[in-house]
Amino acid sequence: MRSWDLRTVEAVPHEPRILSTADDARAILLRLPAGEELQEHEVHENARIVVVEGEVEVATPDGERASAAAGHLLEFSPGERHAVVGTADSRLLLLLTPWPGDGHPGAMTLEQKSEVRDRAAERND
Repeated sequence: MRSWDLRTVEAVPHEPRILSTADDARAILLRLPAGEELQEHEVHENARIVVVEGEVEVATPDGERASAAAGHLLEFSPGERHAVVGTADSRLLLLLTPWPGDGHPGAMTLEQKSEVRDRAAERND
């Protein structure tokens, strides 16, 4: 068994702390200071964010908004864009499932990665 007290695990702003990685999921602890933002982004996996401490505002490009304080769970589908702003110093647990998701660079073969690089180079020419 592995165990973490998410309120006391050392976590530094701007340095996500990977707690656990397995074939089915990855757990990451984030510190988000008040006033800072995880700018609009998306991931290849299902993303679940648990607010451990503090409070955040979450928004999607479609105009959905939620205020979330300690104990709140938010869920995003693969590719669903969202932004998170700390309205207070916050600790967040991010769960990504499955790990890595379809299209994630870690799930690609070397041949697939080469094809992606070649397509990107063609677009930049």
